[in-house]
Amino acid sequence: MSLKEKTEHSLERIMYGSRWILAPVYVGMSLVVAALFIKFFQELYHFLPHLLEMNEADLILKVLALIDLTMVGSLIVIVMFSGYENFVSRLDIAEDAEKLDWLGTHDYGSLKMKIASTIVAISSIHLLKIFMKIEDTHNEKILWYVAVHLTLVVSALLMSVQDKLSKH
Repeated sequence: MSLKEKTEHSLERIMYGSRWILAPVYVGMSLVVAALFIKFFQELYHFLPHLLEMNEADLILKVLALIDLTMVGSLIVIVMFSGYENFVSRLDIAEDAEKLDWLGTHDYGSLKMKIASTIVAISSIHLLKIFMKIEDTHNEKILWYVAVHLTLVVSALLMSVQDKLSKH
């Protein structure tokens, strides 16, 4: 093996091994899920004692906030597991252990689409919260919220079209 081939082989091994730098990042995402868990139950703790005195609109807003936290947590789990499996290493799960059906099925493109659609859903929830308390928000601000939301929707739609075209 020539010096050039040895050098090339060494560089390739270093680059391939560098994928493990991402592993602590995915472990860190577990801490973010734990933080969302704490925030979810903190919100629930503050909301439940006032449940009977809340009007319907406030109840819906609180529920939407909890749904928001849940969606973000679910997105983090999808990114964490899919990213680890796609970019670092296959998950070694015992045969008798419970396995998520979608594990190993998300490639980079489908992961992008999951993220984009979740961001649009979260944006929709925030926009709905604003519309439910529309009298508290300036018209100009509402226009900005709608413009940002529509930008996210159009971006997700264009990503979907691009993904579909690239698969054909």
